[in-house]
Amino acid sequence: MDEVKIGEILLPGEESEQDAKARRVRKRFWPTLKRAIGHIPFARDLVASYYCALDPETPLRTRGILLGALAYFVLPFDVVPDFLAVVGFSDDIAVLTAAFAAVSGQIRERHYQKADAALKGPMPEN
Repeated sequence: MDEVKIGEILLPGEESEQDAKARRVRKRFWPTLKRAIGHIPFARDLVASYYCALDPETPLRTRGILLGALAYFVLPFDVVPDFLAVVGFSDDIAVLTAAFAAVSGQIRERHYQKADAALKGPMPEN
């Protein structure tokens, strides 16, 4: 995946753009995660990122980066179709890895605790 493309995806954007991405992520995150769970090696970090991105205490820039990556993850059509199993999630993994590096240290223990609880029990629908 092209670094410029990843950079474009991870632009924090304006608050109105972030709100639109947050709505899309809230709607599609859990169903997409259920399909991907066996194909991504960092589900805990992904779910913690979801909680961090939706946390009003998270800095705006961090929220924007995470929402960009999560919105790409939940898109029904992306560079490599997700229905191709492991290969289909490779572009998502590249974007998410770049996002994790960009916000290093911003995902808090409380986000990981929520992720652990969500991954242990039945996953929410939305």
